[in-house]
Amino acid sequence: MNNKALLISLPIDQMKRYRIAGINFDHFHMGDLLRQASEHPNAEIVGISDEQPERMVSAARNFSLSPEQVFTDYLACLEQTKPDIVVLCPAASKHGEWVEKVAPYGVHIIMEKPFAATLAEADAMIAAMKPTGKVLAINWPLVWQAAEQTAHRLIQEGVIGEVIEFHHYGGNRGPLYHGADKIEHEPSAADKAASWFYSKAQGGGSLLDYMGYGTTLGTWHLGGKKPLEVTCTWYQPEGLEVDEHAVAVIRYAKGLSKTETRWGTFTDPWTLQPQPKCGFVLKGTEGTISCYDYEETVRVQTREKPEGFEVPVDELVAPNRDPIEHLIAHLETGVPLIGPLTVETSRIGQQIVDTAFLSAQQKRTLSLV
Repeated sequence: MNNKALLISLPIDQMKRYRIAGINFDHFHMGDLLRQASEHPNAEIVGISDEQPERMVSAARNFSLSPEQVFTDYLACLEQTKPDIVVLCPAASKHGEWVEKVAPYGVHIIMEKPFAATLAEADAMIAAMKPTGKVLAINWPLVWQAAEQTAHRLIQEGVIGEVIEFHHYGGNRGPLYHGADKIEHEPSAADKAASWFYSKAQGGGSLLDYMGYGTTLGTWHLGGKKPLEVTCTWYQPEGLEVDEHAVAVIRYAKGLSKTETRWGTFTDPWTLQPQPKCGFVLKGTEGTISCYDYEETVRVQTREKPEGFEVPVDELVAPNRDPIEHLIAHLETGVPLIGPLTVETSRIGQQIVDTAFLSAQQKRTLSLV
């Protein structure tokens, strides 16, 4: 896909006004996505829904929603507010269930990462959306980091030749140390016990939470290549039923790539980069690029300049700053969705995650599922 096609600006006065509903607040990123919807000049939040009303209090207050716009029954929310776009933020193991519930209402869906808990669930989501003709977009927040988009632009311009390896390290202090807009919180043992993030049955664990970033954005940077096999191991602390650290080695026809997920980094990357740094190192046939989360430059090596040089990150402009404006731009103009938001790229990422999960369970190398 030509990245230049993404850099269009839309005349706001020529766009329709999109009605947006937020359903299921399991993931705290719902607050971020609703804020983006509230700030878009051609979007409005028409309703929110969650079975636990206390989880919607701050959103209702922050976005000045009336009591008539706040629902505990998602069906009532859909039927009464008639949204064009639904933002879904359920627990990872419930993604398929919620798409199947919402899809019949003929809405576009933004699903907060990961794609799903399993490949079978991802395929069920794709199948549920197909008859509707509507878009299912998977939001990977790292896509909206300037370093990632800059690195991908350089790749498309051929600066490092064909990309043959990605090396990813991703994570933070833990999913309960922060909420919407990165507001800090010190979790207790009781918080962990009550959270789906730490529930095996609900798709918790650092591997399922974060490895999809590496595998999906890595697939994007590699131009959609599929690997041959995956070898993965993880660390599950005593007293927890899910992992907090996982490492996967991914074998392609032309080389090895790696993705590592960590709950328990020394610092959160959006505050202070930990060591190792969170982000990607990309190796091509003609050079390398390192792009680290939240940093203002990417570092490039080429055959002409093997000593390396810094490239300032691109200034992100509409419609490439967040998933709300990006999906609306796609719907208005037909401009292609940026790679990781598509089900095609995210499905390959999910295949790798599924294989890594089984590899860690079985303690052996497995062919791509």
